[in-house]
Amino acid sequence: MGCGRVGASLARALERRGHSVAVIDQDADAFRRLGPDFHGLTVKGIGFDRRVLVAAGIKEADGFAAVSSGDNSNILAARVVRETYGLDNVVARIYDQGRAEVYERLGVPSVATVRWASDQVLRRLLPEGSEPAWRDPSGQVRLIQLGADDGWVGQRITAMETALGARIPFISRFGQGMIPGEATLLHDGDMLYIAATNEDVPRIEGLLAQPPARA
Repeated sequence: MGCGRVGASLARALERRGHSVAVIDQDADAFRRLGPDFHGLTVKGIGFDRRVLVAAGIKEADGFAAVSSGDNSNILAARVVRETYGLDNVVARIYDQGRAEVYERLGVPSVATVRWASDQVLRRLLPEGSEPAWRDPSGQVRLIQLGADDGWVGQRITAMETALGARIPFISRFGQGMIPGEATLLHDGDMLYIAATNEDVPRIEGLLAQPPARA
């Protein structure tokens, strides 16, 4: 939702990665920002209107990004999508840093930094897309941001490191970073930051996309 500079950039980036994309905006002229090579769906309307969301394919969607210019519209749309259509993979762009932190604690991932908004939304929207949070100058080692299957909830982070064969230097919980200790358990909604070589990324993604193997 939202076809301003951030929304258009995000839509094109998703399409380049092979995803089907629908873009909602109240102003049909805004769709010009998508350019002539954009092949996704464009829907004119208000992003928290259920009829508009259905027309855009929300019932089949894997993710939803609310990146319009209004905080109220973005958070309302994000809540409608989560509460009405049961879609958990939702992120909202919030200009007010204080409000963004509140919504993070309520379980709605929010992006408040305007300059890097498109990149940050992309990483949150596509955790398995392995957009690195950091990459070393040689390009061989990266820090990837990943979620985990619900079956991992309750596992010790140290045990997860052993199972993955990779280090987890820190995690994000309710929008707050923390360094895990020996007794730290994975909670529902935690985001893992994993240090890995490029070759190990597909294997790690595959392991976290399913419940842990039984001993």
